[in-house]
Amino acid sequence: MFKSLRVPEKLFAFVMWAISFVFAAFLIGLGGRLVADLPRLEDRLSLEDYADRAALQRARNDIAALERRQRDLGDRRAQAQLALTAQRNAYESARQAFQNWLSTRTATTDPAQDPDVVRRTRELDALKASERTAQEALEQVDRGLLDAQQALAGRRDAESDLLVAARSGYDRARFAQELRVFGARLALTLPLLAVAGWLLARKRRSDYWPLMRGFVLFAAFAFFVELVPYLPSYGGYVRYAVGILLTAVAGHYVIQAMRRYLAKRRQVAAQSEAERRSALGYEQALKQIGAGVCPGCERPIPPSGPATGEQAANFCVHCGLRLFDRCGVCATRKNAFFHHCPSCGTGTAAAQPA
Repeated sequence: MFKSLRVPEKLFAFVMWAISFVFAAFLIGLGGRLVADLPRLEDRLSLEDYADRAALQRARNDIAALERRQRDLGDRRAQAQLALTAQRNAYESARQAFQNWLSTRTATTDPAQDPDVVRRTRELDALKASERTAQEALEQVDRGLLDAQQALAGRRDAESDLLVAARSGYDRARFAQELRVFGARLALTLPLLAVAGWLLARKRRSDYWPLMRGFVLFAAFAFFVELVPYLPSYGGYVRYAVGILLTAVAGHYVIQAMRRYLAKRRQVAAQSEAERRSALGYEQALKQIGAGVCPGCERPIPPSGPATGEQAANFCVHCGLRLFDRCGVCATRKNAFFHHCPSCGTGTAAAQPA
């Protein structure tokens, strides 16, 4: 499968992280499926459930009826406006024709008795009366439309008042429901967090840590996705308090970890050179020396120059750890952590450095 017998550790680390993420993804999917299949803890609350249902229904029925009446009156007004416009145009046309006729005819000595003048005047009066009738019909529709609009506004105010009165009861019920939902999610999530914390603290050196790490990732997802969004707000006080508490706990553990690290560094500094060397990992020591860093104190290795007496440093100038030595067979200068001489291949156990 592999070209070499020794698989690089980076590849193993990558595969282990991939296993952790895949395992966490399957756990998250299973948890989401279980939550989706569980019966709903509460029905969806509605503001209308806490109002006077009979009064609210009457108000809405009235609103619906008034809206229909308003639409009908709007249609009637449009028709009445068209009729008025037609009558007005007919009157204006007839009046203009009558004025033109008067200006071109030769009046008699007694215009009041002129049959044509009388007839045309009566026709104009009839058209004006028709225009006035259309105007009155439009005004009547306008009055009905105004009454409908005022009644509709009153019923809508009544509906709004009923919903406002129901707001306090709805808010209390919704808050109680949020507490129940949060309590149920906390009961499901808290054991997962406890197990994840125990695994993180006690099983990090286990051979099955990649799978356990996947469970820790699943527990973190359950906490931040399934629990935190359902945390009651109390106006933001609870969430800020929880944030402060989590930050304080995290800061406490970071400070303790830093203290343990510093204590360990002091303990390592007090050990002999041979004890420190035996405690260092082979791969990590080679990597750090190759990067110009002492694997014992993690400080830079000074290059050859005035600081090291114009020669390459064989020992760390900070902690005294031996970094380079010479092969006991061929006297080649080599990394002190090499298991074999790079020049002659002699093992370090077979030939101690000079």
